Amino acid sequence: MKKILVTGGAGFIGSNFARMLLGRRGARHVVVLDKLTYAGNLENISDLEGRTDFEFIKGDICNVKLLDGILPGTDVIYNFAAETHVDRSIMEAGGFVKTDVVGTYALLQGALKHGVRRFVQISTDEVYGSIARGRFRETDPLLPNSPYSASKAGAEMLVRSFFRTYGLPVVITRSSNNYGPYQHPEKFIPLFVTNAIEGKPLPLYGDGRNVRDWIYVEDNCRAIAIAGEKGVAGEVYNIGAGDEKPNLEIARKIVGLAGADMNLLTLVDDRPGHDRRYAVDTEKIRALGWRKKTDFDEGMRKTVEWYRNNEGWWKAVKEGRFKRYYKRMYGGRLESAAKAGSGAPRASRSGSGAGSAKAAVRAARKGRK
Repeated sequence: MKKILVTGGAGFIGSNFARMLLGRRGARHVVVLDKLTYAGNLENISDLEGRTDFEFIKGDICNVKLLDGILPGTDVIYNFAAETHVDRSIMEAGGFVKTDVVGTYALLQGALKHGVRRFVQISTDEVYGSIARGRFRETDPLLPNSPYSASKAGAEMLVRSFFRTYGLPVVITRSSNNYGPYQHPEKFIPLFVTNAIEGKPLPLYGDGRNVRDWIYVEDNCRAIAIAGEKGVAGEVYNIGAGDEKPNLEIARKIVGLAGADMNLLTLVDDRPGHDRRYAVDTEKIRALGWRKKTDFDEGMRKTVEWYRNNEGWWKAVKEGRFKRYYKRMYGGRLESAAKAGSGAPRASRSGSGAGSAKAAVRAARKGRK
């Protein structure tokens, strides 16, 4: 029986990935290792409890002694363990360096020591930085613009070095923005969905025209599995659905699906170093046979419906520490927007002034693009 270690498997993408693995045919034993920080949640994998082919271990990937007890006999590691939220990395970068870089190093050392047959590093398209036109290819230089993306780029360099220096069979995936069930409400889509359900303001950065390529989490999980199983050792694979949308359009869609008031849309001061656009070329992963299955409109409908049906899950997450984070992150911005009037920030750092930002949000509220 193949033993698969999924680090960070109680988080958003990791939990969906572990569930997908256990839903496939074939004998495998899935071990989830998760530190259970604020973003890790045992409820995300509660439906897997009691299965003989599943095991959960609470622990830190930086703990070498713990890894020495887990890794013997492991065939594949999928490393989802990471601090991932850009806003939090701007406020405090140290934890990102520790988990994303030092933790990845500890896992690589353990994989080499215990003869792991495949190491799959889950990375992000944010390592490329921003692109005005075209799409990033896997051979393009890495130019990360936030502490988060820099920590993920650093982890990638370590992973590559273990392949080149020690011959460890590694594969790196760089996924675009994910959305779907179990995503922590600090992230853009679940924050806006849950705020819309609660009738709270939707704090949209800058002029709302930053563009992301959105992929439904189950499609991403399938792509990661294919890269892990069929990918060439030492190679990098971009993963994206080609669904590029400006944030303002996403916000409008959420308001419509949630049946909320369009006046909740509130443009706030942009965050520092906010990348304008992400887009990746996915020819390599498609050559392995992967295709997206979830249309964006369908995925958004399913996502909003999931949060509607799981209010107990996200309301518990949005208590305590999250309230303090939210106040620190958005309190001043929302106050400034209220003073400025019309839901516009004092000034946008995304390339448009307050005037055009006001026009954009007014048009959105009237139902125009």
